[in-house]
Amino acid sequence: MAGILAWFWNERFWLPHNVTWADLQSTEEAVFPQAEDLYLAFPLAFCIFMIRLLFERFIAKPCALGLKVQANGPQKAQPNAILEKVFTAITKHPDEKRLEGLSKQLDWDVRSIQRWFRQRRNQEKPSTLRKFCESMWRFTFYLYIFTYGVRFLKKAPWLWNTRQCWNGYPYQPLMPDLHYYYIVELSFYWSLMFSQFIDVKRKDFGIMFTHHIVTVTLITFSYVTNLTRVGTLILCLHDAADIVLEAAKMANYCKCQKLSDLLFLTFAIVFIVSRLGIYPLWILNTTLFELYEALGNFPALWVFNVLLMVLQILHCFWSYLIIKAAYKAISKGKVAKDSRSDIESSSDEEETVPRPKAPHSTIASNGTSGANGTNGYLTGGTCSEEH
Repeated sequence: MAGILAWFWNERFWLPHNVTWADLQSTEEAVFPQAEDLYLAFPLAFCIFMIRLLFERFIAKPCALGLKVQANGPQKAQPNAILEKVFTAITKHPDEKRLEGLSKQLDWDVRSIQRWFRQRRNQEKPSTLRKFCESMWRFTFYLYIFTYGVRFLKKAPWLWNTRQCWNGYPYQPLMPDLHYYYIVELSFYWSLMFSQFIDVKRKDFGIMFTHHIVTVTLITFSYVTNLTRVGTLILCLHDAADIVLEAAKMANYCKCQKLSDLLFLTFAIVFIVSRLGIYPLWILNTTLFELYEALGNFPALWVFNVLLMVLQILHCFWSYLIIKAAYKAISKGKVAKDSRSDIESSSDEEETVPRPKAPHSTIASNGTSGANGTNGYLTGGTCSEEH
């Protein structure tokens, strides 16, 4: 293991020429980032997650109820044990053949069964209350960390002159404020990586997970190699648009349509200007050109720049979705849902299930419906309707 770590953290790969890890060990005169500092992120990520649970329960939920946010989820499908067993054990999207078989078994028309499955899929969607609480937590955190970042960076010389990011590199002492900023951001993204599996699931789950992995990797390696000055610029720039996005979601959940429209259009402008304008002209310019001019070439630069370019590709993809949503807003007179991250993966249209043609509500097996009472579609025994 020691040999693998020594190979991975090869000085000639990660550091400029004539610089060693020993040169970056903290002393009484100067403190530098140390790899072991990053272990703090894991317990802090757990603490952030627990704070989130408390915040959503005791702050966000009362606020949501006070703003008349809908507390209930989608209307539940009419209870039916046979359809429920097909839904949970076989498929959530039955094909035409299966629909016809269930129609004969239940004496329902095919369209009624299609509507039942659609409504049952919608039933698994999270409630508006849950989505509001999640957005309020993210809004609060992004607002706090963005404010902290701005207050820190407005005193930093590299905010106004990006060449200062490389002045004296890598022998740039680690300031306590910068250390706190980095560790809190890293802890938050670690918490997002784990909580994403239990949060409201959206269509861009895979892309967001990729984004979190790239972000955690960039924060980790930039901290260890003391590329923290440019790292603070990247973190602060990315937090700006997310504040407005979460505010737009909350306004939408509160059914404040005009406010939601305004905030979404504001978000679209902030996102495109920051991610397609400032990011490449300010961040990529300094990492691709100014860093090379100041320090020459070493392999780690390519790793960082490739990861930064991956972020830019994600920015372009999201910008396309945002522009498409904004175009629909202008053409139809109101803002569509944010295609970037606010459409759930099970976003089926809600419909009321018509009553079946048969007046009875309990389905018993008989000789014409197969030995198991479900026309051959289930392997279990006789089913009766659940109450």
